[in-house]
Amino acid sequence: MVIATLLWSIAGIVTRHLESVASFEATFWRSFFNAVALVVLLGWLRGLRPLGRSLIDGGAVLWLSGLCWAVMFTAFMVAITMTTVANVLITMAIAPLLTALLARIALGHFLPLRTWVAILFAGLGIAWMYAHELGVADARNVVGTLVALFVPIAAAVNWTAIQKSGRGGGDMLPAVLIGAVLSSVVTLLPALPFQATAHDLGWLALLGVAQLAIPCLIAVAAARRLAAPEAALLSLLEIVFGVSWTWLGAGESPGQHVLAGGALVVGAMVANEALALRSRIRVGALPQA
Repeated sequence: MVIATLLWSIAGIVTRHLESVASFEATFWRSFFNAVALVVLLGWLRGLRPLGRSLIDGGAVLWLSGLCWAVMFTAFMVAITMTTVANVLITMAIAPLLTALLARIALGHFLPLRTWVAILFAGLGIAWMYAHELGVADARNVVGTLVALFVPIAAAVNWTAIQKSGRGGGDMLPAVLIGAVLSSVVTLLPALPFQATAHDLGWLALLGVAQLAIPCLIAVAAARRLAAPEAALLSLLEIVFGVSWTWLGAGESPGQHVLAGGALVVGAMVANEALALRSRIRVGALPQA
């Protein structure tokens, strides 16, 4: 899982080294290369015919999940080309809390007090960041931060839909392929005419393969061995890695308002997931009747 978060985190630093592509073209090529890599990898792991059957027989939930992945792929890349990497990653960090809140509404899941407190503090952190962005003159930065909000919303809808359908333990990896294809199709026309150089295409191919396709496979395998709190805690490393890469490699240092808001968001997440993991360990240690 640590390797997966490390690979996910390179998106910001790689994007900052692109030469001539705009938001939608960068999104198109990243999703396109991701789709190609997933077809090759899943075809190698399972065979092309079983992969095709899983896409045909997957049903509405698989395709809804694919749509959510498409929103996540598209919104992330558009946002990261419009605002800072720190803004995007910290906004994305609220996904587990949004998921818990949506699961409470749609599935009737019980939320412990610690999660309500974490939602409150994470909300304050995001509000602090957004208030500062709205107070500055750079409209592009504001829009990019708002676009990033679609990523955790789509992630929450995705998880809730899968749980509601009873397919939480089922094979939903083909949905990632559907998302990549849908994202590249939706962004194709806005991406025209193509302006990417060979240098840009090389970086975008790296993003599609090494930053999306491979870590998605790794994360799915790791998730089968990890408890949800463990996976959520480890996924927060993407923020640390991602902000560090762009800080060291592109000179993009986060502002004080981002650090303050991010500290509230990440602190709330760490406290909530650490307490959940501690509770799970304590329950597991109790003697069985």
